[in-house]
Amino acid sequence: MKLAVVGGGSTYTPELADGLGRLRETLPVDELVLVDPVLERLEPVGAVVRRILARYGHPARVVLTDDLDAGVEDADAVLFQLRVGGQEARAQDEAWPLDCGCVGQETTGAGGLAKALRTVPVVLDAAERVRRAAPNAWLVDFTNPVGIVTRALLDEGHRAVGLCNVAITFQRRFAGLMQLPPDRIRLDHVGLNHLTWERGVHVLDEQGEPGPDLLPRLLAEHGAAIAADIELPVDLMYRQGTVPSYYLRYFYAHDAVVSEQRHTESRAQAVAAIEHELLALYADPTLDTKPALLEQRGGAYYSEAAVSLVAALLGTGGHGVDPVQVANVRNRGTLPFLPDDAVIEVQSRIEASGATPLPVAPVGALQAGLIAHVAAYEELALDAALRGGRDRVFTALLAHPLVGQYDIAEALTDRLLAAGKEHLPWAR
Repeated sequence: MKLAVVGGGSTYTPELADGLGRLRETLPVDELVLVDPVLERLEPVGAVVRRILARYGHPARVVLTDDLDAGVEDADAVLFQLRVGGQEARAQDEAWPLDCGCVGQETTGAGGLAKALRTVPVVLDAAERVRRAAPNAWLVDFTNPVGIVTRALLDEGHRAVGLCNVAITFQRRFAGLMQLPPDRIRLDHVGLNHLTWERGVHVLDEQGEPGPDLLPRLLAEHGAAIAADIELPVDLMYRQGTVPSYYLRYFYAHDAVVSEQRHTESRAQAVAAIEHELLALYADPTLDTKPALLEQRGGAYYSEAAVSLVAALLGTGGHGVDPVQVANVRNRGTLPFLPDDAVIEVQSRIEASGATPLPVAPVGALQAGLIAHVAAYEELALDAALRGGRDRVFTALLAHPLVGQYDIAEALTDRLLAAGKEHLPWAR
């Protein structure tokens, strides 16, 4: 089995290698190809990946290349985890929205739109090259904004599924609080990528059937700790009867977040420093485990989520892989207030034929309204990413609930285009 990683020079990649080593029986990879145009990153990352797999006794051949076409040829699955513009572009995404009193974040709001505009064309080009070199490969997108990028891939007819680590992070957190193995926990997880709520927590019985909802008990016993994790008031969870994703803080506490961002180091700055240190660690020829510092980089449990998803798509995991996993998939009537072709993030059945969303209980008006609002923005954002144009950028910004005012959308459009010209040929 051949697995290719586009963006393989990412400092995330040793996390993936650790998962492949630990879960070798679930996903028996023979060849792992790391594709990245930045060789000064790819080489130290690739070296530590080889050492991690060797430490586990994993026999996979690790190939490093900056040649995308050769790297993905005849792959069974291709993971996209690229960042167009690197941390420098991310720093811009987090900075200029603050000039207009808007949250600076790389996956939502104005910064998220900027990332989508420069990312979608690059991913689609890479996906088309994969289709020519490996027509039967599954594409797994971990590249943000995952919902928009996954819809772009699906609209072009690619065999694609979107992946995010939010759900698996909550699953692990709740399992720890309940002192249960994570694979015994199933979530009622619903929404869009980075706009989700945990509405239920169920323990699976020996037959894999979910038991009663234990979320009320979890909130009663551990509400304060969970609230601290997501940085939102515990009262908000009690009133909703849900656990919002930590990304909901940008909506529920927007002004407080903007104030914090104006007076603290940006996440981009922190990540850049972490990456610099990680690359130095990876260059140590004795390092053969993922360093503890990697936990601060983000993407927790990415390896488990990726291995489980790819194994289910390729049918390699047997009875050890739960076919029900949270993924980004076509709506197909699951949320009746959204178009069928929207991409949502819900529990889905993953099999060789693809990912199918499972039915969900009706979504309350508070959540449904915000989901519909952001889904409309995502449709406009994708149109802007595909066709360009100042007016399309402005319209997408005006549609976003974190913007929503004419004068602010105008100012943000100017700043986005000024900051993004290097990666937006139509804006030069």
